[in-house]
Amino acid sequence: STGAVKMQPKAEELKFITKNDGYVHIHPSSVNYQTRHFESPYLVYHEKIKTSRVFIRDCSMVSVYPLVLLGGGQVHMQLQKGQFVISLDDGWIRFVAASHQVAELVKELRCELDQLLQDKIKNPSMDLCMCPRGSRIIGMIVKLVTTQ
Repeated sequence: STGAVKMQPKAEELKFITKNDGYVHIHPSSVNYQTRHFESPYLVYHEKIKTSRVFIRDCSMVSVYPLVLLGGGQVHMQLQKGQFVISLDDGWIRFVAASHQVAELVKELRCELDQLLQDKIKNPSMDLCMCPRGSRIIGMIVKLVTTQ
């Protein structure tokens, strides 16, 4: 029997979309330039340059939960077409949650983490691992991210 096997895109064919620039490409000098498949469709990057086209450098793949928990902006949740959607950055980044309960828990965990970080900023000597509330929140985040 014969058949076709889907090929991974070539490095120069791989492109991503940013909110302000549209399509961007990984710069040929980047360590990730030869990577042809990412487990997550989201990348974070440090530098963006424009030459013949817009390139990003110093990029790393980021999975959903770290992006939701540590990404900027407010976390919103809404029901769309029977699915619970968690959104960031005014809806630019959106994820479908497995259930309403999961969406609520992730949103609440993000709020708790934000408050914990505010407490740490107000009291820099506070040990987050020794504080019962802090250690529970950090423990939940570690468990969530490592079992994703």
